[in-house]
Amino acid sequence: MQQKKVISRRQFIKNASVAAIGTTMLLSGQERSAPPKSDKSRVILVRDPNVLDENGNPKYELVQEMLDKAIVALTGKPDPLSAWKTIIKPDDIVGIKNNRWPYLRTTAEVENSIKKRIMEVGVKESSIGVDDLNVLRNPIFQKATALINARPMRSHHWSGVGSLIKNYIMFIPEPITIHGDSCADLASIWELPVVKGKTRLNVLVMFTPQFHSFGPHSFNPKYVWKYYGLMMGFDPVAVDATGLRIIEAIRREYFAEDRPLNPPAKHIAIADSKYHLGTADPNKIELIRLGYDKASFV
Repeated sequence: MQQKKVISRRQFIKNASVAAIGTTMLLSGQERSAPPKSDKSRVILVRDPNVLDENGNPKYELVQEMLDKAIVALTGKPDPLSAWKTIIKPDDIVGIKNNRWPYLRTTAEVENSIKKRIMEVGVKESSIGVDDLNVLRNPIFQKATALINARPMRSHHWSGVGSLIKNYIMFIPEPITIHGDSCADLASIWELPVVKGKTRLNVLVMFTPQFHSFGPHSFNPKYVWKYYGLMMGFDPVAVDATGLRIIEAIRREYFAEDRPLNPPAKHIAIADSKYHLGTADPNKIELIRLGYDKASFV
């Protein structure tokens, strides 16, 4: 009769520790395997503390790597090209909606990395446009069959935060007309024919988000936080809601107290409750974190 093997408490703890390490390694490598299916809105947060150079500028190679990891984790495909092929077709006309606020831009590194992958799918360069202020007059955006929404997160005088939802404000002729009530109805823009149903991907740039400001268009480097992150998702509300949680947590860390944004970023919750653009409820968001996890605030 085979003797039953007895496992000591020390050996049990050792085996459990090895299993835990193996699980951690698997989770950190989610970009190489399909994430589990979920009914929740999936949001990918990828961070790399080396993404900024000594002058605070993004490094193109690392930006490309971060975006590649995020799109693979978001789609569950085995590689970036396969992932992009699920959202962009060779005959698409693609508008990359950026944000060119001079103090905190989408950045050329993000724009060019996205454009590179779209061209690899088979889209002609002449069928790709990158624009912000002139989207209503840009022929590519006028004929676009697909939009990629990419902008940085920052505090904002009129809407609490400048977010992915707000990034489409230039698709209306008079943006100032929607500034009332803390820009509460920004999500209504997403119902306009020029954008409705066209957004294939949302990328929230959080390399150096601005978490506090005073007055219109104000910028102060002391209120910029090196977060080293990018966020990605199909649901702009879920991505914005997660980004807002991070901004609020950074504010608590910096001010050592709970200091709400003024005005409140109410447009994100209203995009969910009134316009049903996506979900703002953290319990309905599947957040996948990749890479650097120190002080993620979420």
